[in-house]
Amino acid sequence: MSKFALLLLFIVLPMMPLFGQPSPTLTSAATVATPAINAIGVDLLRATSHADQNALLSPYSIESALAMTYAGADGKTREEMSRVLHLNGDAAQIAGAFAALQAQLDSLVQNSVREADQMKKFGRINDPIALDVANRLFGEKDYEFRPAFLDLLKTKFNAPFQPMDFVHDYTGARKTINDWVAGKTKDRIQDLVPEGALTDATRLVLVNALYLKTPWQNPFSEEATKPLPFHVRGGEAANVPTMNVQKNFGYAKTNGVTLVSLPYKGNELEFLIILPDYTNGLAAVEAGLTAEKLTDWSNLPAQSVKLFLPKFKMQPSTLALKNALEKLGMKTAFDIPRGSANFDRMAPRKPNDYLYISDVLHKTFISVDEKGTEAAAATAVAMFGARAMMRPVEPVEVRVDHPFLFAIQHRTTGACLFLGHVADPR
Repeated sequence: MSKFALLLLFIVLPMMPLFGQPSPTLTSAATVATPAINAIGVDLLRATSHADQNALLSPYSIESALAMTYAGADGKTREEMSRVLHLNGDAAQIAGAFAALQAQLDSLVQNSVREADQMKKFGRINDPIALDVANRLFGEKDYEFRPAFLDLLKTKFNAPFQPMDFVHDYTGARKTINDWVAGKTKDRIQDLVPEGALTDATRLVLVNALYLKTPWQNPFSEEATKPLPFHVRGGEAANVPTMNVQKNFGYAKTNGVTLVSLPYKGNELEFLIILPDYTNGLAAVEAGLTAEKLTDWSNLPAQSVKLFLPKFKMQPSTLALKNALEKLGMKTAFDIPRGSANFDRMAPRKPNDYLYISDVLHKTFISVDEKGTEAAAATAVAMFGARAMMRPVEPVEVRVDHPFLFAIQHRTTGACLFLGHVADPR
């Protein structure tokens, strides 16, 4: 079974004024949340990866955790985060958009469970989709957080507040947070918060955990898998276990790439393959990737495709995103220059006691095989004090035999849950 796990850690220190009155208008997931999610995914993939190395991100987890943090930002910090995170609107509108997206994801899981129950009545085993998204705030028990901030995150992001004692036992707090993340991700994410990330100055850790396990709509036959050449890093070929199947998949060929989308059970999630025309074309295709393209490609026209896809598994080391976010323009959130961070909507900002983000850490795991995909992601923000259908035609053959991009997307909204590229499937 394919497996995918992701971790993101944000660390924020003490600082912040109060939310304005929430707008009664809730902007849709497709017009606010999806563009922001896909855009930050593209930006960070380009900023943190190299074409000759495997790469993996969860744009949904990253943006969700940062959107919760953004809800507490004010002044210039808020302006910078708005630009970098591609978020527009007031706190209630943005939170409502993420709540709407979460509701759609919850609905697809419920539909899958109902379908599985119906199949059991006819004696057939049909595993439902498992998609669990959890948010939580781990905050210093005696710190003066804004009630409006805590209420917004609880009601819209379903992120309850859990009191912690960072001042006297930050080591124990680290264990509590890591245990919670491991539990929510079926142990796919271990040690989200590394040693040294928390201190007695830590005031808040905002965490998003994501777990996905879903079978393909059309599983590959394990007997058909065999070694075939793959041009590793766009160069010399090496034999790797390669799956193959012939089915109707989403398909298009445009602007130097071949696109194939494989639906998961229920047809609401899909695995999108973005294959460059040239063996060494990954860097150029990735440079031209946009959030709009990802959204547009979430519903490709159907075509009979004979697909050859390598099995692959990757478990990158922890990725620090602080520098990448700074270079994208999010500086004052990290208190650069010193004294500039403003999270007054999260907690009252005082001259000598204010919050700022200390770090953002990301950890992932994925394994793609004949049965489907299992994925997990965790994001923590820690704060310190200071398609349309086509007629069937003759099958087109697509051999994924050189570096390619991939995305796991929600077809209804186009939101990108996971994004990465494979340079070496071995």
